[in-house]
Amino acid sequence: MPGIFEKLASAVLVLHLLFILWVIFGALLAYRRPWLRWLHIASLVWGILTEVTPAPCPLTLLELWLEGRAGLQPYQGGFLLHYLDATVYPNVSPTVLVIAGVAVCAANLGIYAYAFAMEGRRRRGQGSSGSATKR
Repeated sequence: MPGIFEKLASAVLVLHLLFILWVIFGALLAYRRPWLRWLHIASLVWGILTEVTPAPCPLTLLELWLEGRAGLQPYQGGFLLHYLDATVYPNVSPTVLVIAGVAVCAANLGIYAYAFAMEGRRRRGQGSSGSATKR
């Protein structure tokens, strides 16, 4: 039975990576799709909350539980720290990861705020010119 838990842990790992890619690049997919835009904004807020609060990510908890059931030694710390430290940035500071994660999410939210403001200006501009032509 440990084999199935190991496969499930790997599937959760892939799902976790896909979610992180969605958080980082989701605006590209959400462009011109309002329902995806709001899903992405919610994901960005979730990303910030998981970085700045002590609450662990549910995907990390599930992955660790599945690894434990598979007989593997679950890793310590968060998902990003574990995998980035092991593969990309050896000995990266958890503080640096938190700052980078929050910065990426905040930058995305800033882009959305700017886009919403520009959309509002366009609508107000069309509304006033449209009413002037009807007079």
